[in-house]
Amino acid sequence: MNRFLPGASHLQNLHPLFVHFPIAFLYGAGLLYLLASIKTRASEPLKWSAFWMLMLGAIGVAASVATGLYAEPGVMVAQSVRDQLLKHHKHLMLTASAVTGVVTIWALAARPMPSRGRYVFLAALLAVMVLIAAGADFGGRMVYDYNAGGAACPQPIECSK
Repeated sequence: MNRFLPGASHLQNLHPLFVHFPIAFLYGAGLLYLLASIKTRASEPLKWSAFWMLMLGAIGVAASVATGLYAEPGVMVAQSVRDQLLKHHKHLMLTASAVTGVVTIWALAARPMPSRGRYVFLAALLAVMVLIAAGADFGGRMVYDYNAGGAACPQPIECSK
């Protein structure tokens, strides 16, 4: 791994290598599904592009959840950081993952985009995006405020905010 991804050797776990893909794919899917619902002309290619972005996002979510749950016990942060940040990050992201699962199954059943309940479908995607933003904020605080992602400074750092 050092030869191909030398920066990865500084990571405590592989979770950070996976989390950004589902964020990008799911936000892209939400945007394209919204555009497809607004535009009546040429909406079919948008729907299919959104569908495949959602599928890739769902695969990325599975990898992110798996690596996150596997990494959780070994993350070198103080108990105060676990209580005030990690717990909330985990709950928000697991909720976002569950809603992503529901939306993905719905899209698979009504390829490429549900016509019945379309606005509920879009609202669920918006909810996923809001949950991801909130969960990512907690994750980012752990990484950048408390060095949860690497070995840049001594561990553990106590939660101060």
